Amino acid sequence: MSNDVKNFPKDAFDRITVDGKHAEKISKPSLNFWQDAWLRIRKNKGAIVSMFILIFLVVMAFVGPYMVPHDPENVRVSHANLPPKVPGLEKLGIFDGEGKLGSKTVNLYELKKVEEYYWFGTDSLGRDLFSRLWKGTQVSLYIAFVAAIIDMIIGVIYGGISGYYGGRVDDIMQRVVEVLIGIPTLVIVILMIMIMEPGIWSIIIAITITGWIGMSRIVRGQVLKFKNQEFVLAAKTLGASDSRIIGKHLLPNIMAIVIINIMFTIPTAIFFEAFLSFIGLGLQAPHASLGTLINDGYKFIQYQPHILFFPAFILSLLMIAFNLIGDGLRDALDPKMKD
Repeated sequence: MSNDVKNFPKDAFDRITVDGKHAEKISKPSLNFWQDAWLRIRKNKGAIVSMFILIFLVVMAFVGPYMVPHDPENVRVSHANLPPKVPGLEKLGIFDGEGKLGSKTVNLYELKKVEEYYWFGTDSLGRDLFSRLWKGTQVSLYIAFVAAIIDMIIGVIYGGISGYYGGRVDDIMQRVVEVLIGIPTLVIVILMIMIMEPGIWSIIIAITITGWIGMSRIVRGQVLKFKNQEFVLAAKTLGASDSRIIGKHLLPNIMAIVIINIMFTIPTAIFFEAFLSFIGLGLQAPHASLGTLINDGYKFIQYQPHILFFPAFILSLLMIAFNLIGDGLRDALDPKMKD
């Protein structure tokens, strides 16, 4: 031992004592499952940016049609095929109302003596594309959300009953699912739409006929996983009814996977509606959806590409945003992904 240590004063060493009540005190606040998931998803920049984009698109879907004085279904043939023209931006040389007439580039607004502004231009019937775009987005979102909710309700109930009761009940219910899976979804949807009158609810019913199967199989697997665990067996031992076990113990534990699956179901429904409307089996004129707008723009892609660009861009944004949010929720809510 060195002389410096020997000469060190004894009063420099103080014994640290900890009160037994505070020895195991947790300094940080306790978080429940959903609070912890929110902290985790905040680290995912792609999911956060997608949330803001999705909120913006949803707000514009309801506010957009009222931002301009043009009715989305008002036909004005004299204003047909006008290019975009936005106040202020026209001075910068963009969205200035100039378009091609044959081989020449002219100001179509001056040529047709139109003094009004059409921010996204007009279609072949002179209808305002800005208001029609957001009205179509509203319709597509409505169809997708309603279809997803119906898929969730049917899938959770069907899969939960099948997985919880098991045995012969599970065998019969799964045979029905296997029969429906064996039939191509597109064939069922096309047949149902041809039988029913074209409209929003016919598309929703057609999408949900087989759309709930994926949800039911996921829920069934989760119920089979949890129903034999200790907390469920303890509830049974204490005399809890089946409805209480399902509602208080099983459903809260499978809600995370249900939410994740919904976030992937919605963009699938949006794309399916757009596809049906694009091939002429969805909504019919004069109603607008992203699919009908893309179908209209496809016919004039060589001469008026903006008619196709705007709805295709919004559809792409919706698909990307929902999928990125779904990926973020899967990483945040899946316990196996905890760091």
